[in-house]
Amino acid sequence: MEQFRNIGIIGRLGSSQVLDTIRRLKRFLLDRQLHVILEDTIAEVLPGHGLQTSTRKSLGEACDLVIVVGGDGSMLGAARALARYKVPVLGVNRGSLGFLTDIRPDDLEEKVGEVLDGQYSVESRFLLEVEVRRHTEPIGQGDALNDVVLHPGKSTRMIEFELYIDGQFVSSQKSDGLIIATPTGSTAYALSAGGPIMHPKLDAIVVVPMYPHTLSSRPIVVDGNSELKVVVSPKLQIYPQVSCDGQNHFTCAPGDTVTIRKKAQKLRLIHPLDHNYYEICRTKLGWDSRLGTTE
Repeated sequence: MEQFRNIGIIGRLGSSQVLDTIRRLKRFLLDRQLHVILEDTIAEVLPGHGLQTSTRKSLGEACDLVIVVGGDGSMLGAARALARYKVPVLGVNRGSLGFLTDIRPDDLEEKVGEVLDGQYSVESRFLLEVEVRRHTEPIGQGDALNDVVLHPGKSTRMIEFELYIDGQFVSSQKSDGLIIATPTGSTAYALSAGGPIMHPKLDAIVVVPMYPHTLSSRPIVVDGNSELKVVVSPKLQIYPQVSCDGQNHFTCAPGDTVTIRKKAQKLRLIHPLDHNYYEICRTKLGWDSRLGTTE
């Protein structure tokens, strides 16, 4: 197991609970004689912290481990920035759902201590990269850990597009849009649109239509190495948007081509040894516990 000596901390802004947890985490790490580096944006709202600060990029270059304090949204942003540096990332949940940030604040010292002592597992989660081209010229690009979504933006009109997978025509579609999700993102927006839950170890991508005009349009699960191409109808009278993890957005024009494929670098996600994906699904999605037991 890796020895973690240089620990970076990223926190969600605008939450006093996050700041309280970061103060606790800082004290715990310093007591263990570790070198702690704060991301500069969170450092600005922690006066007197006395720690080294750096940009998110520098955290990826300098740290053995980065701990994200916040919700899944915070983890998504950190994942897109840090995956290229191969630095492992651990999440402390100060959000609501917590599919990715799985250490509870009450268990902070115990669980982080276990990880520092080498009692952890590492999971690789792949990201998607998207590029928008106009007349063969690239005009926008981005990364997503959860999903890439083509949608009408502020318009209430349906959008029309063609879908190709590995160069083969799949269908023309009129709908409110299209969600292209990783297994990580299958429990996010794609799930709300009727997509399947995919275990994180699957090497697959799910394509989920959003309120399609044709009722026979259904989600499709394809190989994780597939290249997906969406061609926005040149007859469209609105300018749809492409969103990456619901956080980064850029605008398409009629006739643009949106290409989505797996990103080469993966997120290295750290879990405590008692991490259980199905328990998280059961808790977060409200599934019933076993009958006739008190567990």
